[in-house]
Amino acid sequence: MLTIIDILQVLIQIARWIILIQFILSILISFNVINTYNDFVRSLVTGLDRLTEPLYRPIRRAFPWTAQGGIDFAPLAILVLLIIADIVLSRLAASIAYGAPL
Repeated sequence: MLTIIDILQVLIQIARWIILIQFILSILISFNVINTYNDFVRSLVTGLDRLTEPLYRPIRRAFPWTAQGGIDFAPLAILVLLIIADIVLSRLAASIAYGAPL
């Protein structure tokens, strides 16, 4: 059981890094530090968008105000949910390992 929890925690960390990289890239593109005319940058941004859009879509649908005003709060909401899931998994792992209550 602990191995499954460890795998889930690694997947959560990977998702957090992907969202963070996508956020940094979007800021760099917004300030024209990098441009999307470069094939590598364009393919990287497109790939990250395809990975994260299924996560963001339910948040944007449930809370339409998250994507208004030029600032998209869906990544922040997903990051908060991922952090909460990581905390829950950590407590579950500790409970299983030490037999302590949650």
